[in-house]
Amino acid sequence: MKNDHSPDKTGNEENFAQMLEANYKEPARLCPGQSIMAAIVKITADWVLIEVGGKGEGYLDKAELLDAGGNLTAKEGDKLRAWFVFSENGEMHFTSKIGSGPSAHVQLAEAMRGGVLVDGTVAKELKGGFEIIISGGARAFCPFSQMGLRREDNKENYIGRSLAFEIIECAERNVVLSRKGILAAERQEKARVLKGALEEGARIKGIVTSIRKFGAFVDIGGVEGLLPVSEIAWDRTENVGDRLSVGQAVEVVVKKLDWENERISFSLREILPNPWDSAERTWPPGSYHTGTVTRLAPFGAFVALGEGVEGLIHISRLGGDKRIQHPEQALKAGQAIEVKVEAVDRENKKISLVPAAAAREEDEDAAAVKKYQQPDSPEAESLGTLGEILKKQLEKKKGQ
Repeated sequence: MKNDHSPDKTGNEENFAQMLEANYKEPARLCPGQSIMAAIVKITADWVLIEVGGKGEGYLDKAELLDAGGNLTAKEGDKLRAWFVFSENGEMHFTSKIGSGPSAHVQLAEAMRGGVLVDGTVAKELKGGFEIIISGGARAFCPFSQMGLRREDNKENYIGRSLAFEIIECAERNVVLSRKGILAAERQEKARVLKGALEEGARIKGIVTSIRKFGAFVDIGGVEGLLPVSEIAWDRTENVGDRLSVGQAVEVVVKKLDWENERISFSLREILPNPWDSAERTWPPGSYHTGTVTRLAPFGAFVALGEGVEGLIHISRLGGDKRIQHPEQALKAGQAIEVKVEAVDRENKKISLVPAAAAREEDEDAAAVKKYQQPDSPEAESLGTLGEILKKQLEKKKGQ
């Protein structure tokens, strides 16, 4: 008969104890506010059962996993991060909404230490920032400077928006949030993707996100670039807001890529037809047009003939018979004036102009001289000398 302490029996007892220990563990002891990654075991009409550890199970409100339309955002088998709230009658209650219940501050502090993002809704504008309602109901503050990579002109655009935040400060009564790090990381990832596909000269579609005096910022899919005021149109743009608006869809050309400094510049005017390509047909030499004086320089006056095209009246052609020291003695900016095109230099984008009144006088003088140079004409014989002809023309002008 075998002794009770025989090697076989002792070995069996030890094996059985090891198996029992391997298959049973006490539920993990958690402190309020502590978070775990847990698998969803079962979803009922009101509750979501999650696996806590070993044979431990926890519960959270099913409403936390419903979207605005009442649809579940997770399914059985999915894993989620949950924060322990309390135990009652042997049941462990959790929440997936950080900042709820009596352990809200502990949850937020742990989330900050672990770098866990929180969802929050921008409730209202305060002095220096916004009040944010975290998904669990706790209130927090986000300074204007931490809402994005640059300040927005219209802060009302943020009100009511649900966004992801980092917790950068968590005192007993003061929770401070930030989005700068999140946006910077998103920008870097999107820039990495674009870097392999984007090149200078490419045409790409984007959305105007901000208007500035010096131009407009355009988003091309998570990465922003600058559309300078000089590249918006072929003519001079005095007010960017007159040409573009926030939210407007545009197609632009990539002018310059500086990935090292994260700077991209665009051109909108290169998408548009270049008016200088048809300048000689639109404003041929000898034709008359009405334009607007855009600016005055010591050497002459610039006149806008059409979008992106200006011509120059040299100071020597202004003032009539009177010599002037500056074009402002004869014209003023914004004045409408009829001009005659003398010459077009499309390659150098220059058009020479002369005031229409002066041009017509010169045409009349030239016509009179031409008649004088034709002695075979009966009319020419009665005109007299060239000096007499020009004297009559001058008297005619003075009489007008």
